[in-house]
Amino acid sequence: METNKVIELEKKHVMQTYSRPKILLDYGVGCYLFDKQGKKYIDMVGGLATCLLGHGNKKFADAVKKQIEKITNPTNLYYTEEQVKLAEKLADLSGLGKCFLSNSGAESIEAAIKLVRKRTKKTHIISTKEAFHGRTFGSLAATGKEKIRNPFKPMLSGFLHVKYGNASAIEKAITKKTAAVIVEPIQGEAGIIMPEKNYLKSVREICNKHNVLMVLDEIQTGCGRTGRFFAYEHEKIKPDIVTLAKGLANGIPIGATIATEDIANSLEKGDHGSTFGGNPVACCAANFTIEYVLKNKLMQNAEKQGDFIIKKLSSIKSRHIAEIRGKGLMIGMEMKDKAPHIQKNCLEKGLLVNLTAENVLRFLPPLTISRKTIDEGLGILQEAIENEN
Repeated sequence: METNKVIELEKKHVMQTYSRPKILLDYGVGCYLFDKQGKKYIDMVGGLATCLLGHGNKKFADAVKKQIEKITNPTNLYYTEEQVKLAEKLADLSGLGKCFLSNSGAESIEAAIKLVRKRTKKTHIISTKEAFHGRTFGSLAATGKEKIRNPFKPMLSGFLHVKYGNASAIEKAITKKTAAVIVEPIQGEAGIIMPEKNYLKSVREICNKHNVLMVLDEIQTGCGRTGRFFAYEHEKIKPDIVTLAKGLANGIPIGATIATEDIANSLEKGDHGSTFGGNPVACCAANFTIEYVLKNKLMQNAEKQGDFIIKKLSSIKSRHIAEIRGKGLMIGMEMKDKAPHIQKNCLEKGLLVNLTAENVLRFLPPLTISRKTIDEGLGILQEAIENEN
């Protein structure tokens, strides 16, 4: 189908909730994507942090294909092997006890909220301003972005938002009704906002002191993107509950809510469920992805290449650049102005980069990215910025 025809049909038949450039992506190879006309793009969006292994990974495709040919979804009415294998992996990697498997990040947050309420018998949860936890009513209530909350009010009650990166603000907000605190190790959608070192450690200590649960949203930071499988490992702490999604199955929809055993045991049969959650295909994809990440040292590559990207970005001299920040392959370049123009220039020259928080160019490439590809991509970026000077 021709690009213009697809765009026409999309406008006619698909709810208009996304802004998309007028290109029709067709296939991918590694860290490159190709449109219907055969034009090549360097992919530094990485499916918004979902495609850890890059595009067109043949071994990944073979593993998923083999599983589809075997069985797709007998549902959670029955035991399936891949689900249990994945749960064991996640329990071992997190140091926590049990998992609930779903289909998305928002669903993993929903499960966490229900778990918190069931465990504590309390309803108040402290979140942070500008946080993004999802678009379902529970996850949206936890989200600290008024712009996306306002059209859907009234929200689920019980959520309070305090300044991100300020542990004392969390402590001041705790009352007898507080059940939990939920935070992102790095705020991704807000523009790669980095807290001060030991922020998570301080939050952990505060939660312990006041006997409230600590929930970490690692939907974007998890699965090795920051150089550790979980970003909280950088501060040598453990949450009570952690959520994953995005990169866990290399682009196949999946979500995971992992909790300590005593907290997990608060949910009883019938308290929660998912028809598609933890299906053999998604779990097979996740099992392959985790094993591939570990075997091929992709976390180490994320740390190494992330440091290189930040160094390269920092060497670009432009009056339009305000700040560069990030960890591993989760990087933001905040612009003083011209961000949409620069993103468009990059697209035209064959580089895909995400724009978030209106003025932050966000880089979330596959963890397989090489220095050669980075040089190629950042060369395009530098030219795109210079064109705006």
